Amino acid sequence: QVQLVESGGGLVQAGDSLRLSCAASGRTFVNYAMGWFRQTPGKEREFVAAISSSGGTTTYAGSVKGRFIISRDNAKTTLYLQMNSLKPEDTAVYYCATQRMGFGSTRTTQYNYWGQGTQVTVSS
Repeated sequence: QVQLVESGGGLVQAGDSLRLSCAASGRTFVNYAMGWFRQTPGKEREFVAAISSSGGTTTYAGSVKGRFIISRDNAKTTLYLQMNSLKPEDTAVYYCATQRMGFGSTRTTQYNYWGQGTQVTVSS
């Protein structure tokens, strides 16, 4: 069992930064690759970033490359998403998820545990 709780979302202006956190419970955190996804009303959940269980491999969606950084602290069982130079189109509910083994997939179907999400709103 893995329980995930996202935090750190909020209302910011374009160009600002936010850091999202995903706190995981359970003793198998280090065995999971992790991913961040986002979703807006009327759209499918889309991939944002992923990281392997060791943190050695990261993958980013083209729309966030150069602006977002995914990282993890296995000792704290926490996943992070540093978001810089935020744009209004980044507005969405952000979810973290786990993939047992693997290196961090871009496909939602490869993830088995999901958090409840945290809202990020970027004003223009």
